[in-house]
Amino acid sequence: MGTKWFFVAVTVAFLGLLSLQAYAKAPLVPQELSGATVLSVEECKKLLEAKVKVFDVRNELEYEDGHLPGAVSLPYKEKSAKSVNFDMAVDHFNLTRLPADKDIPIVFYCNGESCWKSYKASVTAIQAGYKKVFWFKGGFPEWVSKGFPVEK
Repeated sequence: MGTKWFFVAVTVAFLGLLSLQAYAKAPLVPQELSGATVLSVEECKKLLEAKVKVFDVRNELEYEDGHLPGAVSLPYKEKSAKSVNFDMAVDHFNLTRLPADKDIPIVFYCNGESCWKSYKASVTAIQAGYKKVFWFKGGFPEWVSKGFPVEK
């Protein structure tokens, strides 16, 4: 019985190392984005308090588990590479749900530094002509780490 559990533990440890390696190789999102303002968590909070439109581009289940107060769920369905040269034609993002007025400030966020969805949503909005795009790169994890309120 002890040998069986030893092999289970070794297998779990091995799989964990593989996962860490895959995560380590995943490209991190860029530090900046031409045409957008990268927000700190405090700046994002101020915009939220000023009633700026905030879009959560994570999937529906993540949104339901918790999101920034007042954030609108607008999932970015990603199939393209995690790269600044991503092919937005293979992704799905419903731009028609953004404000018609392209001068209205809009904020995008997702799951932080390793999540490309808010970067891609911001790029897509900029290319569609939106002039006041804000990218909250730290996303939901940074918001929660500061103890700021969350809606469910």
